[in-house]
Amino acid sequence: MGAVIVDGKSVGGKILEEVGIEANKLLGSGVEPHLSVVIVGDDPASHVYVRNKERACQKCGVKSTRIDMPVESTQDEILEVVRGLNSNTDVHGILVQSPTPNGIDELAIASAIDPDKDVDGFHPINLGKIVQGNVSGLLPCTPSGVMHLLGVSGFDTIGKKAVVIGRSRIVGMPMALLLSQRGVDSTVTIAHSKTEELRAICQDSDIVIAAIGKIHTVKSDWIKPGAFVADVGISRTSDGKLSGDVDPSVADVAGWITPVPGGVGPMTIAMLMRNTVRAARNRAI
Repeated sequence: MGAVIVDGKSVGGKILEEVGIEANKLLGSGVEPHLSVVIVGDDPASHVYVRNKERACQKCGVKSTRIDMPVESTQDEILEVVRGLNSNTDVHGILVQSPTPNGIDELAIASAIDPDKDVDGFHPINLGKIVQGNVSGLLPCTPSGVMHLLGVSGFDTIGKKAVVIGRSRIVGMPMALLLSQRGVDSTVTIAHSKTEELRAICQDSDIVIAAIGKIHTVKSDWIKPGAFVADVGISRTSDGKLSGDVDPSVADVAGWITPVPGGVGPMTIAMLMRNTVRAARNRAI
């Protein structure tokens, strides 16, 4: 039997419905959840992502403001915009779309966002809370989306071996932290470009999270039969199609697998909407 396809589009759609109900409640109390997205430059993929976020806002009843900045914008100019949004009491969520142009320190930008408005979950304070075991705040959207998919799949994470391929501050590192939280209780290996015997590590893992952005790196003979495989990577092939880090043949071996597209991507946006409404609710209390 092939793997169960974990439909992130369907699961994410249900989350958007729940977020919409919560946003409507807040609106009834005089609070309109408001997300501001800053996009610098003209990267085509980034503009697609921002449009997807704008559509999600419309579905949920969240106000969306888009701030376009030219590719030649300096870091100081971006920081000035962020500071203005920090002080705007009508704005509950701030997101600076990645990647930014060359020469921009994305960590400095993320660190400048008010942590209470950091709906990407990348501020050092929000990441630090996860280290302390506090997962009640604004969590990084992609890792929390993967955790939600694990939960709805019914996969038992307790005591299982997990490998996270990729160590970025956006996905890999927070993903590893969430998998090792009390109550999840997986034993986590973080793999990266210097990892030796990666194939063997994957073969010994019950959970494989691929987040490196290299097409079809993870092969079927890397996977333990029945494993949960989450494909976070997304790249465009020469024929224009979208593909992930996991080879399609993995579906013949794994127990569960997230597709690309339609897996982790929709969950990332759903979790962004959840964070925005959560930030608005926190500000209203």
